[in-house]
This record gives sequence, structure tokens and C-alpha cells, in this order.
Amino acid sequence: MTKKGKKKKKETLEDKLKYEIAEELGLMDKIDRVGWGGLTAKESGKIGGLITGRKRKMKG
Repeated sequence: MTKKGKKKKKETLEDKLKYEIAEELGLMDKIDRVGWGGLTAKESGKIGGLITGRKRKMKG
């Protein structure tokens, strides 16, 4: 299946945080070039950890 056939999914809180944090970490240029799959495990883990921390702050 091609990407054209996919429906645009609604942006979630996690999506918004992911882009916001990637921007803050200076990773958007890399993501634009190679996509999210091109990030290292360390970079992805950093983004995931910061998303979790921010979600906890929002709850508490």
C-alpha cells in the first residue's frame, strides 16, 4: 500500500509533544532529511523520555 492511500490521522498530544521536543533538541533538520526512522536509538529515547516527563507534569 502506498502512502497516498493512508488517511491522515488526527494529531494527538504525543504527536504535538514529539514535534515540539524534536525542535527543541535541534533534530528537525535531520528528521526532514531522513525521517523519524533515521534517528538513533539515543535520540528517539531522549524524545520519548521527555514526552513522558511532560505528560506526568501535566497530570500532576
